[in-house]
Amino acid sequence: MSSREQPIKLEGQTIQPISPADRHGRAKDLFTIWFGSNIMLLTIVTGALAASVFHLPFYWAVASLVLGNMVGAVFMALHSAQGARLGVPQMVQTRGQFGSLGSLLVVGVVIVMYLGFFASNLVVGGQAMHLIAPVLSESTGIVVLGLISVMGAIYGHDLIHAYTRVMTFASGLVLALAFIWIVYMHGLPSDFLSRNTVSLSGVLGTVSIAALWQIAYAPYVSDYSRYMPADTGAKPAFWASYWGCTLGSVLPMTLGLIIGLCAVHDNVMASMVTLTDSLAPLVVIVFTVGMAATNAMNLYCGALSTLTFGQTLFPSWSPRAAARVVSAMSLCGISLAMALLAKDSFLASYTNFILLLLYVLVPWTAINLVDYYFVQHGEYDVDSFLQKDGGIYGRINGPAVGCYIFGIAVQIPFVSTELYTGRIAQLMGGADLSWLVGLALTSPVYYLLAKRIPVRAITPND
Repeated sequence: MSSREQPIKLEGQTIQPISPADRHGRAKDLFTIWFGSNIMLLTIVTGALAASVFHLPFYWAVASLVLGNMVGAVFMALHSAQGARLGVPQMVQTRGQFGSLGSLLVVGVVIVMYLGFFASNLVVGGQAMHLIAPVLSESTGIVVLGLISVMGAIYGHDLIHAYTRVMTFASGLVLALAFIWIVYMHGLPSDFLSRNTVSLSGVLGTVSIAALWQIAYAPYVSDYSRYMPADTGAKPAFWASYWGCTLGSVLPMTLGLIIGLCAVHDNVMASMVTLTDSLAPLVVIVFTVGMAATNAMNLYCGALSTLTFGQTLFPSWSPRAAARVVSAMSLCGISLAMALLAKDSFLASYTNFILLLLYVLVPWTAINLVDYYFVQHGEYDVDSFLQKDGGIYGRINGPAVGCYIFGIAVQIPFVSTELYTGRIAQLMGGADLSWLVGLALTSPVYYLLAKRIPVRAITPND
């Protein structure tokens, strides 16, 4: 059966390997899930940072956003093939590099990431709903959006795929209308192209934000490709995920950039409502509905990661649908509290959050991809992932854990944030090269360690 022919029902699986009989879907479904889920309000806010935080002029900002997304999406899409081949969530597969207990270091970071993005979406959605319906307070909007989002996480994989297929067309159409309305109906300021001044720190900051937007999806992708037939193929999975996520991100980010440069209000959502005028209710409603799909993805993946964490501590436990429901509802409650507390200082908190996230995700993605493509060549003992002792991967893979810590440490001198600026970043006028340094150093160091200190071995016939 194709993914469209599958009935939408409560998903019974959680972190267990997906059997061949339960596999379904086509590579193009990976395009719609990443295109449809990215056209939302938070993507627009992220694009606006190029103007409001990094103060770049239009053409330099567009080039930086495109470059960052295209580079970051390479890493995101390389993870996509792992799900179809191995049939397990990304954080379960991470045990193949770090060992069962060692992987908890990464799993814990990823759970925090899901909570942060979910809360950020809630704040932006609540603000937008209040702007078009003032009778609805921001706090009420946050709660309503959170409750809608949790339903997708409860039903699971197939409902989320179906939701994003619909939003691919609905959000894509409204995005095009918003561009036309702002540029041609409302009109751009006469000095639009001359606003702001290019700087190295601004360019690198914008590239980093865009790259992180893509790299942050790396822990997600296998969760949504693990039901694909095993013969889906690495190339089709890569390109469908790559172009879906790149196009779905660059287009709304460019809209956010235009809104940021027009600067009608300090608040990006308020500016968007003013610039789209009578079209604003449609824009806000559709993009908020799209945000509910993305939030469902955050909760769903967060629940799978939470169950992975729990199953590591209690190896005999095999969590099913009920456990995912409880986990999703618990994470939703935590994120609601975060959103309600942070809504008044959102922009500064969000910028710092995604930059800090970049520093801890980059070493993981480097280790995972090097191990998968260059060390193990995609051959893993999936049964070992869920064994009490970690199977052939053991409890802790010292070289991988050490390399992960090394990958974070080498970035510190290059970090440039409001919270901390490293010595080298200061000498470079605030330019942030940390994530490039992390990738460039972590990848070869892990490869050499994995080759010199073999901690496990597996052949295709094992």
